[in-house]
Amino acid sequence: MTPPPSAASSATAPDLLYSEAEEDLRAAVRSLLTHRGAPATVLAEAENGRPYDAELWRSLASGMGTAGLLVPDKLGGQGATAREAAVVLEELGRAVAPVPYLTGAVLAVTALLGCDTAEDAVAAPLAALAEGRRVGALAVPLTTWPGARPAETVRAAGRRPLLSGEVTAVAGAAGSDLLLVPADTGLYAVDTGAEGVRITPVTSLDLTRPVARVTLAEAPGSLLAGPGRARAAVDAALLTGAGLLASEQLGVAEWCLEETVRYTGERRQFGRPVGSFQALKHRLAALWLEVASARAVARNAADALATGSVDRAVAVAVAQSYCGEVAVRAAQECVQLHGGIGMTWEHPAHLYLKRAKSAELALGTPGRHRATLARLVDLPGPQG
Repeated sequence: MTPPPSAASSATAPDLLYSEAEEDLRAAVRSLLTHRGAPATVLAEAENGRPYDAELWRSLASGMGTAGLLVPDKLGGQGATAREAAVVLEELGRAVAPVPYLTGAVLAVTALLGCDTAEDAVAAPLAALAEGRRVGALAVPLTTWPGARPAETVRAAGRRPLLSGEVTAVAGAAGSDLLLVPADTGLYAVDTGAEGVRITPVTSLDLTRPVARVTLAEAPGSLLAGPGRARAAVDAALLTGAGLLASEQLGVAEWCLEETVRYTGERRQFGRPVGSFQALKHRLAALWLEVASARAVARNAADALATGSVDRAVAVAVAQSYCGEVAVRAAQECVQLHGGIGMTWEHPAHLYLKRAKSAELALGTPGRHRATLARLVDLPGPQG
């Protein structure tokens, strides 16, 4: 007979289930996206040149209060956790919604939370982001992974700090009004409308998450944290972003699986649904198992971040090692099993494939996270 788990082990066991409050949040976000951000709507506006859907973002960020989920209520937020933010990102992934949630409400907010929030220079922009009054972006290349030490391409000089330099491939920069810029002497807040700031959109694979080049030429900045604290704040933001990105990737994979099952159940060939053919059944069953596993590791990462688990870095590395590849595989199967229509611009499948591919590279590739995981668990690599 197996002995019952001890109180200590039960207290630290991850909770992979969704609470009633999380399901209520999911229902509210899905309802909004169904009416305002359905894939067909996203497809119709994919080439309108706007960095994101401002009206949808306003409804999501300030109308529903999701922009402040990670911010304590005493600082102007909702006082929720990474678990609730993960639910929002799942739904945004299902809709490939063109909103700056990951870049603004996760990366920028978490970076600010890593600074001294008792200082007005930190608390004021944090409250503005949490309430949806401003849109922020962390000025690091989108491919930067947790623990990375990117080259310091921005320098600060003068008593009133003036920042000069360039950062490439910054997601969320276009359309933002506040940049959090890591420089040689710390982390700075820079208004995008200030003199000396130029944001140049770059053609990106994923039209729903555009990237841009940020160029600063003696742009005024406000110091948020010195070098040591700034590095820790950026690392925490990247870790949280990578962990919650797994939930977005899960949402992408879930939509692709559900849409493909629906389509193959309706599309008929030789007098029967194509989904009834054994070969396609096997492919979809295998994909279902992968998506179910992705849900487990994504929820584990969100729970570890929410509880401050000592193993949160491991949980994030596991989630990113797996979820990125599953999302890409699900999107590829969606395109292929839709046949001819799946190859066209008119069907939204290509939006999901592009989001999956860009997200696979964002905040570290699966291979990079596997290398991180091996280091964290002291698993030596193959000997040369």
